[in-house]
Amino acid sequence: MTLREAPAAGAIDPPPPASVRPHAAYLAWRMRRAAVVAAWSLFGSGCSLAPPAPADSTSLHLLDARPAVATTARRDYVLAVSPTRAAPGFDSAGMAYVDKEHALDRFATHRWADTPARMLGPLLTRTLEDAGSFRAVVSASSALPADLRLDTEIVLLRQNFLARPSRVEFTLRAQLIDGPGRRVLATRYIEAAREAPSDDAPGGVVAANAAVASALAQVAAFCVEEAAGMRARATSAQGVPGPAPR
Repeated sequence: MTLREAPAAGAIDPPPPASVRPHAAYLAWRMRRAAVVAAWSLFGSGCSLAPPAPADSTSLHLLDARPAVATTARRDYVLAVSPTRAAPGFDSAGMAYVDKEHALDRFATHRWADTPARMLGPLLTRTLEDAGSFRAVVSASSALPADLRLDTEIVLLRQNFLARPSRVEFTLRAQLIDGPGRRVLATRYIEAAREAPSDDAPGGVVAANAAVASALAQVAAFCVEEAAGMRARATSAQGVPGPAPR
Protein backbone atom coordinates (compact mmCIF):
# COMPACT_ATOMS: atom_id res chain seq x y z
CA MET A 1 0.00 0.00 0.00
CA THR A 2 1.38 3.42 -0.93
CA LEU A 3 1.72 5.71 2.04
CA ARG A 4 0.06 9.04 1.63
CA GLU A 5 1.47 12.28 3.02
CA ALA A 6 0.07 13.55 6.30
CA PRO A 7 -2.02 16.72 5.94
CA ALA A 8 -0.26 19.98 6.36
CA ALA A 9 -0.99 22.02 9.41
CA GLY A 10 -3.20 24.35 7.37
CA ALA A 11 -5.40 21.44 6.23
CA ILE A 12 -6.91 21.26 9.74
CA ASP A 13 -9.49 23.83 10.75
CA PRO A 14 -7.52 26.83 12.02
CA PRO A 15 -7.93 27.81 15.65
CA PRO A 16 -10.33 30.62 16.43
CA PRO A 17 -8.70 34.05 16.93
CA ALA A 18 -7.36 34.50 20.39
CA SER A 19 -9.51 37.61 20.85
CA VAL A 20 -12.79 35.71 20.36
CA ARG A 21 -12.11 32.08 21.28
CA PRO A 22 -13.46 30.86 24.60
CA HIS A 23 -11.42 28.42 26.56
CA ALA A 24 -13.75 25.45 25.79
CA ALA A 25 -13.73 26.13 22.04
CA TYR A 26 -9.92 26.21 21.97
CA LEU A 27 -9.68 22.92 23.84
CA ALA A 28 -12.12 21.29 21.40
CA TRP A 29 -10.03 22.46 18.43
CA ARG A 30 -6.88 20.99 19.95
CA MET A 31 -8.60 17.65 20.52
CA ARG A 32 -9.78 17.53 16.88
CA ARG A 33 -6.27 18.35 15.66
CA ALA A 34 -4.69 15.63 17.85
CA ALA A 35 -7.21 13.06 16.58
CA VAL A 36 -6.45 13.85 12.92
CA VAL A 37 -2.67 13.67 13.45
CA ALA A 38 -3.00 10.36 15.33
CA ALA A 39 -5.13 8.87 12.55
CA TRP A 40 -2.60 9.80 9.88
CA SER A 41 0.26 8.42 11.99
CA LEU A 42 -1.54 5.09 12.31
CA PHE A 43 -2.26 5.00 8.58
CA GLY A 44 1.40 5.59 7.76
CA SER A 45 2.77 2.98 10.14
CA GLY A 46 2.55 0.17 7.62
CA CYS A 47 -1.21 -0.39 7.47
CA SER A 48 -1.18 -2.37 10.68
CA LEU A 49 -4.98 -2.56 10.71
CA ALA A 50 -5.16 -4.40 7.37
CA PRO A 51 -6.02 -8.11 7.70
CA PRO A 52 -3.14 -10.51 6.95
CA ALA A 53 -3.06 -12.22 3.56
CA PRO A 54 -4.61 -15.71 3.73
CA ALA A 55 -2.01 -18.48 3.95
CA ASP A 56 -1.79 -21.05 1.16
CA SER A 57 -3.75 -24.03 2.44
CA THR A 58 -2.72 -26.43 -0.34
CA SER A 59 -0.93 -29.59 0.83
CA LEU A 60 1.83 -30.99 -1.39
CA HIS A 61 2.55 -34.72 -1.56
CA LEU A 62 5.41 -36.87 -2.86
CA LEU A 63 5.81 -40.09 -4.74
CA ASP A 64 8.87 -41.53 -2.98
CA ALA A 65 8.40 -45.30 -3.07
CA ARG A 66 11.51 -47.48 -3.05
CA PRO A 67 10.67 -51.15 -3.59
CA ALA A 68 12.85 -54.09 -2.66
CA VAL A 69 14.01 -55.83 -5.83
CA ALA A 70 15.87 -59.05 -6.47
CA THR A 71 19.49 -58.54 -7.53
CA THR A 72 21.55 -60.48 -10.04
CA ALA A 73 25.25 -60.69 -10.76
CA ARG A 74 25.06 -60.07 -14.52
CA ARG A 75 26.15 -56.55 -15.40
CA ASP A 76 26.99 -56.64 -19.08
CA TYR A 77 24.54 -54.13 -20.59
CA VAL A 78 24.13 -50.38 -20.31
CA LEU A 79 20.50 -49.31 -19.92
CA ALA A 80 19.33 -45.80 -20.81
CA VAL A 81 16.15 -44.50 -19.17
CA SER A 82 14.04 -41.95 -21.06
CA PRO A 83 12.02 -39.28 -19.20
CA THR A 84 8.63 -40.68 -18.27
CA ARG A 85 5.69 -39.32 -20.22
CA ALA A 86 2.04 -39.13 -19.13
CA ALA A 87 -1.23 -39.59 -20.98
CA PRO A 88 -3.64 -36.63 -21.21
CA GLY A 89 -5.41 -36.06 -17.91
CA PHE A 90 -2.46 -37.33 -15.88
CA ASP A 91 0.23 -34.88 -17.03
CA SER A 92 -0.26 -32.26 -14.30
CA ALA A 93 0.44 -31.99 -10.57
CA GLY A 94 -3.27 -32.22 -9.78
CA MET A 95 -4.25 -35.31 -7.78
CA ALA A 96 -6.87 -37.07 -9.90
CA TYR A 97 -9.85 -38.98 -8.58
CA VAL A 98 -13.07 -40.43 -9.97
CA ASP A 99 -16.43 -40.67 -8.18
CA LYS A 100 -18.67 -41.06 -11.22
CA GLU A 101 -18.30 -42.90 -14.48
CA HIS A 102 -16.38 -41.26 -17.33
CA ALA A 103 -15.43 -38.19 -15.26
CA LEU A 104 -12.07 -37.16 -13.84
CA ASP A 105 -11.77 -34.61 -11.03
CA ARG A 106 -8.94 -33.22 -8.93
CA PHE A 107 -8.67 -32.43 -5.25
CA ALA A 108 -8.88 -28.71 -4.51
CA THR A 109 -6.44 -28.47 -1.59
CA HIS A 110 -4.12 -31.42 -2.25
CA ARG A 111 -1.57 -31.61 -5.07
CA TRP A 112 1.54 -33.54 -6.02
CA ALA A 113 4.77 -31.65 -5.38
CA ASP A 114 5.57 -32.12 -9.08
CA THR A 115 3.98 -33.99 -11.94
CA PRO A 116 3.88 -37.75 -11.26
CA ALA A 117 5.89 -38.35 -14.45
CA ARG A 118 8.77 -36.18 -13.22
CA MET A 119 8.74 -37.76 -9.77
CA LEU A 120 8.66 -41.26 -11.25
CA GLY A 121 11.82 -40.84 -13.35
CA PRO A 122 14.36 -40.79 -10.47
CA LEU A 123 12.48 -43.60 -8.70
CA LEU A 124 12.67 -45.74 -11.81
CA THR A 125 16.39 -45.14 -12.28
CA ARG A 126 17.14 -45.92 -8.65
CA THR A 127 15.08 -49.13 -8.75
CA LEU A 128 16.94 -50.35 -11.85
CA GLU A 129 20.26 -49.55 -10.19
CA ASP A 130 19.20 -51.47 -7.08
CA ALA A 131 18.47 -54.51 -9.25
CA GLY A 132 22.18 -54.68 -10.07
CA SER A 133 21.52 -56.33 -13.44
CA PHE A 134 23.10 -53.67 -15.62
CA ARG A 135 26.60 -52.37 -15.88
CA ALA A 136 25.21 -48.87 -15.78
CA VAL A 137 21.83 -47.14 -15.76
CA VAL A 138 22.05 -43.76 -17.45
CA SER A 139 19.79 -41.03 -18.72
CA ALA A 140 18.70 -41.30 -22.33
CA SER A 141 20.08 -37.80 -22.87
CA SER A 142 23.54 -38.94 -21.78
CA ALA A 143 26.31 -39.05 -24.36
CA LEU A 144 27.21 -42.55 -23.21
CA PRO A 145 26.25 -45.27 -25.72
CA ALA A 146 23.62 -47.67 -24.41
CA ASP A 147 22.67 -51.23 -25.36
CA LEU A 148 19.04 -50.84 -24.29
CA ARG A 149 16.62 -47.96 -23.81
CA LEU A 150 13.58 -47.96 -21.56
CA ASP A 151 10.62 -45.73 -22.45
CA THR A 152 7.74 -45.37 -19.98
CA GLU A 153 4.38 -43.61 -19.95
CA ILE A 154 1.87 -43.14 -17.14
CA VAL A 155 -1.42 -44.32 -18.60
CA LEU A 156 -3.49 -44.07 -15.41
CA LEU A 157 -3.02 -42.71 -11.89
CA ARG A 158 -6.21 -41.97 -9.98
CA GLN A 159 -8.05 -42.60 -6.74
CA ASN A 160 -11.28 -44.48 -7.42
CA PHE A 161 -14.22 -43.68 -5.10
CA LEU A 162 -16.75 -45.73 -7.07
CA ALA A 163 -16.22 -48.49 -4.53
CA ARG A 164 -15.43 -48.28 -0.83
CA PRO A 165 -12.83 -48.38 0.50
CA SER A 166 -11.40 -46.28 -2.29
CA ARG A 167 -8.38 -47.54 -4.19
CA VAL A 168 -5.59 -46.03 -6.24
CA GLU A 169 -5.17 -47.46 -9.74
CA PHE A 170 -1.85 -47.09 -11.52
CA THR A 171 -1.00 -48.25 -15.04
CA LEU A 172 2.43 -47.81 -16.61
CA ARG A 173 3.38 -48.63 -20.19
CA ALA A 174 6.97 -49.84 -20.48
CA GLN A 175 8.81 -50.38 -23.75
CA LEU A 176 12.32 -51.75 -24.11
CA ILE A 177 14.23 -50.75 -27.23
CA ASP A 178 17.44 -52.07 -28.76
CA GLY A 179 19.78 -49.10 -28.49
CA PRO A 180 22.00 -49.67 -31.52
CA GLY A 181 19.28 -50.99 -33.82
CA ARG A 182 16.42 -48.88 -32.43
CA ARG A 183 14.09 -51.87 -32.62
CA VAL A 184 11.27 -52.41 -30.15
CA LEU A 185 12.15 -55.57 -28.24
CA ALA A 186 9.16 -55.77 -25.91
CA THR A 187 6.22 -53.73 -24.62
CA ARG A 188 4.36 -54.35 -21.39
CA TYR A 189 1.47 -52.69 -19.57
CA ILE A 190 2.06 -52.87 -15.85
CA GLU A 191 -0.99 -52.45 -13.60
CA ALA A 192 -1.07 -52.04 -9.83
CA ALA A 193 -3.90 -51.11 -7.47
CA ARG A 194 -3.95 -50.59 -3.72
CA GLU A 195 -6.73 -49.82 -1.25
CA ALA A 196 -6.47 -46.46 0.50
CA PRO A 197 -6.30 -46.54 4.32
CA SER A 198 -8.73 -43.59 4.37
CA ASP A 199 -11.19 -42.25 1.82
CA ASP A 200 -9.47 -38.93 1.31
CA ALA A 201 -6.45 -37.44 -0.45
CA PRO A 202 -3.85 -38.37 2.23
CA GLY A 203 -5.11 -41.95 2.14
CA GLY A 204 -4.75 -41.84 -1.63
CA VAL A 205 -1.12 -40.75 -1.32
CA VAL A 206 -0.31 -43.80 0.83
CA ALA A 207 -2.05 -46.10 -1.65
CA ALA A 208 -0.40 -44.40 -4.63
CA ASN A 209 3.08 -44.96 -3.22
CA ALA A 210 2.27 -48.62 -2.55
CA ALA A 211 0.96 -49.07 -6.10
CA VAL A 212 3.98 -47.28 -7.59
CA ALA A 213 6.36 -49.45 -5.54
CA SER A 214 4.72 -52.58 -6.95
CA ALA A 215 4.89 -51.22 -10.51
CA LEU A 216 8.56 -50.24 -10.18
CA ALA A 217 9.47 -53.76 -9.05
CA GLN A 218 7.58 -55.15 -12.05
CA VAL A 219 9.40 -52.79 -14.44
CA ALA A 220 12.75 -53.90 -13.06
CA ALA A 221 11.78 -57.56 -13.48
CA PHE A 222 10.62 -56.83 -17.03
CA CYS A 223 13.94 -55.22 -17.98
CA VAL A 224 16.00 -57.98 -16.36
CA GLU A 225 13.91 -60.65 -18.10
CA GLU A 226 14.25 -59.03 -21.52
CA ALA A 227 17.98 -58.47 -21.07
CA ALA A 228 18.42 -62.14 -20.18
CA GLY A 229 16.45 -63.15 -23.27
CA MET A 230 18.61 -60.91 -25.41
CA ARG A 231 21.73 -62.59 -24.03
CA ALA A 232 20.29 -66.00 -24.80
CA ARG A 233 19.38 -65.04 -28.35
CA ALA A 234 22.80 -63.54 -28.95
CA THR A 235 24.46 -66.73 -27.66
CA SER A 236 22.32 -69.17 -29.65
CA ALA A 237 22.22 -67.20 -32.89
CA GLN A 238 24.83 -68.27 -35.39
CA GLY A 239 26.44 -65.30 -37.00
CA VAL A 240 23.62 -62.97 -35.97
CA PRO A 241 24.86 -61.36 -32.78
CA GLY A 242 22.63 -59.22 -30.63
CA PRO A 243 23.74 -55.88 -29.24
CA ALA A 244 27.34 -56.33 -28.14
CA PRO A 245 27.95 -55.58 -24.47
CA ARG A 246 29.91 -52.35 -24.09
